[in-house]
Amino acid sequence: MIGRIPIQDIHPLVDCGQWPARAAAGETFEISATVFREGHDAVAAGVVLVDPAGAPGRLLPMREIAPGTDRWSVEVSLPAEGTWHFRVEAWGDPIATWLHDAEIKIPRGIDADLMCEEGARLFDRAAKAVRAADCPADEGACGHRAALQAVAARLRDENIDPRARFAVARLPETTALVSAHPLRDLLTRSARQQVVVDRRRALFGSWYEFFPRSEGAEVQEGVGAKSGNFRTAAQRLPAIAQMGFDVVYLPPIHPIGTQFRKGRNNTLTPDQDDPGSPWAIGSEEGGHDAIHPDLGTLDDFDAFVARARELGMEVALDLALQCSPDHPWVKEHPEWFNIRADGTIAYAENPPKKYQDIYPLNFDKDPEGLYREISRVVRHWMDHGVRIFRVDNPHTKPVRFWERLIGDIAATDPDVLFLAEAFTRPAMLQALAKIGFHQSYTYFTWRNSKAEVEEYLTELSRETSHFLRPNLFVNTPDILHEYLQHGGVPAFKIRAVLAALMAPTWGVYSGYELAENVPVRPGSEEYLDSEKYQYRPRDWAAAESEGRSLAPFITHLNLLRRAHPALQELRNLRFHNVDQPDLICFSKRLPGAYDTASRRHGLGDVVLAVVNLDPHNTHEATVRLDMPALGLDWQAEFVVDDQLSGESYRWGQANYVRLDPHINPAHVFTLRHGSAHRP
Repeated sequence: MIGRIPIQDIHPLVDCGQWPARAAAGETFEISATVFREGHDAVAAGVVLVDPAGAPGRLLPMREIAPGTDRWSVEVSLPAEGTWHFRVEAWGDPIATWLHDAEIKIPRGIDADLMCEEGARLFDRAAKAVRAADCPADEGACGHRAALQAVAARLRDENIDPRARFAVARLPETTALVSAHPLRDLLTRSARQQVVVDRRRALFGSWYEFFPRSEGAEVQEGVGAKSGNFRTAAQRLPAIAQMGFDVVYLPPIHPIGTQFRKGRNNTLTPDQDDPGSPWAIGSEEGGHDAIHPDLGTLDDFDAFVARARELGMEVALDLALQCSPDHPWVKEHPEWFNIRADGTIAYAENPPKKYQDIYPLNFDKDPEGLYREISRVVRHWMDHGVRIFRVDNPHTKPVRFWERLIGDIAATDPDVLFLAEAFTRPAMLQALAKIGFHQSYTYFTWRNSKAEVEEYLTELSRETSHFLRPNLFVNTPDILHEYLQHGGVPAFKIRAVLAALMAPTWGVYSGYELAENVPVRPGSEEYLDSEKYQYRPRDWAAAESEGRSLAPFITHLNLLRRAHPALQELRNLRFHNVDQPDLICFSKRLPGAYDTASRRHGLGDVVLAVVNLDPHNTHEATVRLDMPALGLDWQAEFVVDDQLSGESYRWGQANYVRLDPHINPAHVFTLRHGSAHRP
């Protein structure tokens, strides 16, 4: 049944409340609802937050987004992790109704004394309703009560002209008192809604993917190959940390099967020294809870995790629920696999692709047995310091399996995070996020034009941000987009700027900083000499000394991300108008959350970027800014400092830009008041 004051279309709400909305500790997000009533009397609305311990907070007043829309909202930030609740409250606002009528009647002398008396009675009611909990400690309930009583007394003073009496009700201090102690007639409360608040890393972080076996590997033609290990890989960690990465993601580290092992470039005829694909998990040395002997021991892994932690990074481990034909599960639990009509176990296929070295699991034959084993494996690695899992192809497993597993892990270890590598249909990608995945890969790789980027990032930052957190990887071992293949170094810089600045979480796969861009064949997104099937040791020092490395550029982007709180949020992304299809402009703003000078001018922390999406040609255009989105008046002028070039310019609402991708494909501006030259 609808409430006395209707409250409808509450947001954030996931599938009518079937699953909780998501936020991260300290993240700013909006709670909104449609609130209205019959007739012309005023209404008001607010939000009450209930913390994980069950304690309700103070009423947070909502505001109508635009007059006449009946849409009310308030921005909130939840400081602590756990399951929070909120409810929207709506009420008739008799003081606002009286103010509206009095403003019309009293200046015209219509029922002036009567209107003042009716107002005085409302302020008497407001004074009696003052609660100590709604008053600042240094002012107290008595002071607020007395101030409201004084307004009532002033309205009753017949020795003063009614217009002068009414003026007291319009004073800013009176408005503040009424806002703090509203009269709430016909109070109506919505049902309570859930928001699960995760730790900050669920929202913000920079990921770096690399294969430990390649770091320190020795490869000589005609001589053979020797794998790197966790000890040699640990020597790479300081350089990764220096680039500003927070998460080191490792592909599977388990024993690799020998049956149908893939050779270089995914061939079916491996050489003796070819290591095989890490995703073909399992051999006589063990399965998902074991470490490949070439990489070292469990103690070596523990030392690697500890070293990453010393450098301020976390280790994310691949969770790939599939097996090689040599996996122990194949012999011990054949019921976990698909048996074909000829009695053989079905290998993985995505016709015309075939993965003869991989057996997919069947989650319906023995769901309880398989669940217990996978849960045991996950908790085994949690016991060894892994608090983030990158899940391979979760869309090929039942959604209810993930809902149960992630829910059970969260019940005991809410700090453990799961990233869904779900390059799949939107319905499945979104369903995985709704049931508990903390982050998701996205279609960002395939969104390269201005229209594609604006449409998709608006969806990610606004439409689905209350349950889906994007992780914008610029490349993966499987995905080398043609934009990178043909765009040269400028393309790598452009995509890095977009990913690092538009989303709070982004990632790169090792080799991106060297602008590796050669596909296995024209039209393919697979790398030539893919690291999935062979060792790929890289001479990082030579690339640095010869100026071929993008590491300094990536480092600079990650430093900007850490220095600017606005870049650590998802829902504050806004696009601005550019009259040229190859240039894109976007901003992020966090009001009142930066340095003292910025707060004094009301800007907060603002980052404004203009990017040339064409890696081959110079383009120029006029950028027309949405000034309120930057916290500025339409006529304001300000200084922009380019954090990439070091130059400063004076800007206003309309501004000329020219970007040569071979010199600098983007402006990344911070805003301030001051003086500078115009370009």
